[in-house]
Amino acid sequence: MKRLLIILLLISNIAFSQDEITHDVYFDTDKYDVPLTEENRLLLFISSLDDVDIGKISIYGFCDDRGTDQYNLELSQNRADKIKELFSGYGIDPTLITNVNGKGEILLKILNETEVHKIRGLNRKVEIIVSKKQPTEKEVTEEVVVNKGPITTEAIENGTVKKGDKIRLDKIYFKTSYSYVTSESKKTLEKIAKLLVKHDNIYFTIQGHVCCTQMSRDAVDKKTRKRNLSVARAKYIYNYLAKKGVDKKRMKYVGLRRKFPLGGPAKEDRRVEILITYVGKKS
Repeated sequence: MKRLLIILLLISNIAFSQDEITHDVYFDTDKYDVPLTEENRLLLFISSLDDVDIGKISIYGFCDDRGTDQYNLELSQNRADKIKELFSGYGIDPTLITNVNGKGEILLKILNETEVHKIRGLNRKVEIIVSKKQPTEKEVTEEVVVNKGPITTEAIENGTVKKGDKIRLDKIYFKTSYSYVTSESKKTLEKIAKLLVKHDNIYFTIQGHVCCTQMSRDAVDKKTRKRNLSVARAKYIYNYLAKKGVDKKRMKYVGLRRKFPLGGPAKEDRRVEILITYVGKKS
């Protein structure tokens, strides 16, 4: 039974339904700081939401049956508030979190007197309920076109690129809450570097973007704990291109936070675009 309990606490308790995804976070007795193992599980859960069109998020805190009613209400509320804080820190838009409530204690259901402490451990938790966004009637009847507008890297290759053009680096995706790209993006990034080395008459600004934050706030880079993730992503591409031979004099980089969401899956907002600032004559 002890081994089973450990497994239950360590694995991610993620339940999927057609309209909701749930996850539980467990706490130590009388504490509302999130244990490291639980924070890691929470990050995995947040990562699993990348392709989910979130409608709202509800967070409910609970305690075991010990302590006064007032104490339990305050402790459960503190636990719920702590999870909301972590959600925001890991790049979830705070406006999606509509309920953050401490519910107090869960009544103890004694199945076996020897297992009381284990049952209480399972009652010291926060329940997270992610409700999927329901499409409007218009969205159901109309085809939504995503990723239309910016030109592709083919314009560089065929010589049609001009000042003011914006090139989206398609298939360049970043790991959630980090400034480095996913492994499947490396080959694409290498091709782009070779293309920009070849066409050395093109000058540009690298623009970094993030998902799931308010426009005025950047997301937190989990590696550095700084709220500058869009800048860090742009700088990552800048440094990569420089290492591959692109002259730094041709490049600048800037972070645009979440000023320009695409309206599609969250992973597509974790992106970098190139704004062409000057096109000289080919040497």
